[in-house]
Amino acid sequence: MATRNGNASDNGAEAVKPIRCAVYTRKSTDEGLQQEFNSLDAQREAAEAFILSQRHEGWQLLPAHYDDGGYTGGNMDRPALKKLLADIEAAKVDCVVVYKVDRLSRSLMDFARIIEVFDKRGVSFVSVTQQFNTTNSLGRLTLNILLSFAQFEREIISERTRDKQSAARKKGKWIGGHPILGYDIDPRGGRLVVNPEEAERVRAIFDLYLEHQAAIAVVAELRRRDWRTKRWQSAEGRAHGGQPFTKGRLYGVLTNVVYAGKVNHKGTVYAGEQDAIVEVKTWDRVQNLLGRKGAPRRDRTRNKYGALLHGLVHCVPCGAPMIHTYTMRGSKRYRYYVCHTAQQRGWNTCETKSVGAPAIEAAVIEAIRKLGSDPELACRTVEHARNQVVARVEQLRKDEAVGREQLRRLNMEMACAATVSGEEDGAAARFDRLVEVHKEVQTIEDRLATIRTEIKALSDDPLDAADVLSALERFEPVWNSLRTHQQTRMVNLLVERVGYDGRTGKVTVAFRSQGMRELCSGRKVG
Repeated sequence: MATRNGNASDNGAEAVKPIRCAVYTRKSTDEGLQQEFNSLDAQREAAEAFILSQRHEGWQLLPAHYDDGGYTGGNMDRPALKKLLADIEAAKVDCVVVYKVDRLSRSLMDFARIIEVFDKRGVSFVSVTQQFNTTNSLGRLTLNILLSFAQFEREIISERTRDKQSAARKKGKWIGGHPILGYDIDPRGGRLVVNPEEAERVRAIFDLYLEHQAAIAVVAELRRRDWRTKRWQSAEGRAHGGQPFTKGRLYGVLTNVVYAGKVNHKGTVYAGEQDAIVEVKTWDRVQNLLGRKGAPRRDRTRNKYGALLHGLVHCVPCGAPMIHTYTMRGSKRYRYYVCHTAQQRGWNTCETKSVGAPAIEAAVIEAIRKLGSDPELACRTVEHARNQVVARVEQLRKDEAVGREQLRRLNMEMACAATVSGEEDGAAARFDRLVEVHKEVQTIEDRLATIRTEIKALSDDPLDAADVLSALERFEPVWNSLRTHQQTRMVNLLVERVGYDGRTGKVTVAFRSQGMRELCSGRKVG
């Protein structure tokens, strides 16, 4: 709890320095926020009453509101929290008051960052229902214990939600997500209902594929008819969908088991509650055709044992690449990824050493699956990919500027050399130099053309989170239909780098922005 500030006066009375108090409130969902008196109001009322009880200590309520309605406490991506931290940095706040600790954060790591900002600016932190003072070690211990339980509660809620969704999926229920062509979401919620007009188009798309047996031909016909993907609006009124068909979007329709009246959950297909749009025999024929459309086999001697993460895994402690290898025990082969440092310099030179190949490969595949089932994670990944694109475009523009400057100097040199008159023996040297300069100019112009083409490709085809989600939602059936070498190529398409930390067992995955783009466009893997 914040304490009395100021210096003792000559008569023994203690001058009270005003303590500017900011009230922060948060609610994880937006349910009930439209009510006249909601949860945020209740939290603020309790905090204001507490501040009023401390007015003899000089506490003063700041008029600014810091309310995050509908934002999770699992991260710091909250507008009101950002505004509060900015005001703290600007020395406008002396004390932050919340109703409960977990209103500020449910993550120990994030909370440590926030408290670090508080400490740096000399700001106290008070919880109305859990009184403690963060300026002493006991208060910090109490705070960490409370926050640990808050994070534990959050993780338990997440596990219960996943279990509930899994149980519902096994019963064939629709558990949410954006609507797909052929179905509408029941206004009462919880199920899909057939849209008759769109359902006819879905059946026609399946028939077209059976007729042409080639995705490119079907896409061309759909574009000729100007048929597009499902148009829908989010709860916020934002329009989505209505995009022309690409190979990727076509495969999204052709491989979606929902159209056969089923649902897919973690690779297992269950009977769905929704009515089927496509007959089972039609669905099976299309899947058989899709399964036979694999790319021809290529020479794979460099990856003969099918390491999915070949060339991607790096050791986090030492930064070295991890090499795929194996050992034989009897007739059984055991595959590993071994740190190159440990392999070359001795087993004790790196803390990571090695990791079983199936375990780390499964972790990476699960990370890809999660993108397709977690819209928030997919959006964060797409945002990261967009940032990669922005950085790449900036670098390309710098390279373009350097090339233009080089071109300008060379053109000036050519112009000067062409107008210089002199002795006959100097003319040959000037001619030779002109030939060299001309070659340099041609090389730079070719490079600039390549740079401009890449900039245009990156700028004209922005990543869309909805498209990425749509592409990744069909990951399971597509993945299961691929051969090992095709799965390897798909992983290499999507994943830029995998980090493995042998100290913690943590696996980190960095995705390729270009791979996401190709996935959405439906480029063939293999």
